[in-house]
Amino acid sequence: MKLIRLLSVTAFSLALLTFSGCVHGKNGAGGSGSGASDSDSVNGMALPERQDGVSFTGSNVDRNKFRPIYFGFDSHEISGEERGKIEEVANFMKSAPNNLIIAGFTDERGTPEYNRGLGERRAQAVREALIRAGADGSKIQTVSFGSEMPADSGSSEGAWAKNRRAEFGVVR
Repeated sequence: MKLIRLLSVTAFSLALLTFSGCVHGKNGAGGSGSGASDSDSVNGMALPERQDGVSFTGSNVDRNKFRPIYFGFDSHEISGEERGKIEEVANFMKSAPNNLIIAGFTDERGTPEYNRGLGERRAQAVREALIRAGADGSKIQTVSFGSEMPADSGSSEGAWAKNRRAEFGVVR
């Protein structure tokens, strides 16, 4: 009986974690919305409104200007090895008028809901790091694709490592 109760509590906790990773629904893949509310902020920094006609996969977004940020398994922590990439993007953002879209991705392991939440946490972690490095948060949007759009379609440790990433899209 105790085991069943423990499993129920664990399942409920996992559901709450999954839901909390998807709170910013308007910033998820395919999401749209207008206006920012109190729930549309990260560490008190309001998320910018979506630009009409701008999509991470659109032709008006350059996805090749910066190298991706890679993450460890089941993590949204940015490693020290990736900090140079953050500085490079932040320096660009300080002097450029462009807006930026950060897309979070995961490997294929995990449920679609969990992966979408983890991808969002990765994108938000990169956004926060850019803001700490001096970039204007009002010019940075986030989106999560979870395990959609893999960089490597294989099912090996090497492929999974390439898919655990955040990519930058510079709006032209």
